[in-house]
Amino acid sequence: MRAAVGVVGVLIVLAGGVFAGQGLGYIPGSVMTGDIRWFWIGSVMVVIGLALGVAGFLGRPRKA
Repeated sequence: MRAAVGVVGVLIVLAGGVFAGQGLGYIPGSVMTGDIRWFWIGSVMVVIGLALGVAGFLGRPRKA
């Protein structure tokens, strides 16, 4: 279960990075390109994804 949370966190970080890159105009070809709102949405996604990734991969294992 922890590994799944970590993988979801990594995927959220990647998607957030794409959103932020499009918001800043570094990744063209989308309606999000150049819209600063998508940079902020992507930034929040990166922070949430990092928190999930740390919790998933570095958190303590649960006792059964």
